[in-house]
Amino acid sequence: MTMPDHASILPLMVEGISFAAQGKALLADVSFTLQCGGITAVIGPNGAGKSLLLRICHGLLPPGEGRLRWATPEGLVEGRKRHAMVFQRPVMLRRSSRANISHALVAAHWPRDDRAARADAALDRFGLQELAERPARLLSGGEQQRLAIARAWALAPDVIFLDEPCSQLDPGATRQIEAMLSELERDGVTLLMATHDLPQALRLAKNLLFLHRGHLLENRPAQAFFAAPETAEGRAFIAGELLW
Repeated sequence: MTMPDHASILPLMVEGISFAAQGKALLADVSFTLQCGGITAVIGPNGAGKSLLLRICHGLLPPGEGRLRWATPEGLVEGRKRHAMVFQRPVMLRRSSRANISHALVAAHWPRDDRAARADAALDRFGLQELAERPARLLSGGEQQRLAIARAWALAPDVIFLDEPCSQLDPGATRQIEAMLSELERDGVTLLMATHDLPQALRLAKNLLFLHRGHLLENRPAQAFFAAPETAEGRAFIAGELLW
């Protein structure tokens, strides 16, 4: 595993996070610690709070109650945020694939003299050089998702949050994305990934968070959860019987 050459921003300690909207509790007293290394899958029925949890962890939304504590102030190292997010439907600018990565580097205050080389390194790392000059918005769904992951990697994050990265992809594109995630893990990047795909969670994840109705019901090694869930809700969910 290639570890970062700076003090890691991890662990991330999530302490009693709650969030409500229009009087409805969407997350309730969620606590866990994201340690350095590996893939943690966040699973649960629709509306369980998976995407919301990722957005709060990434800082896109403030929690209503509770707090996040990074190992470094606000998850910053050398003045740059060291966590990135990949959305279910990645936002692509009306620019080339290379320019989409370069723009992310500008926004992250990456040193000007290093941006071009870093963008090319991201394209090379994930076999995307042939797409470098193609308009990003004209790429297929799978290509856009691969570009979004390469763009996140270019920022040299310690942790990447991924919201259903394969939900709308065919099996071939899903295999490509899973291979990229495994490469990121080998590089020492920590991944927190929401997924509806239980076989995918079993294939990839080291640890697992099971949410139901905004409550964190299980926080366990993935293999242990799938072998024997500790809660009735967990057993019903993997049997396909648990609905919101």
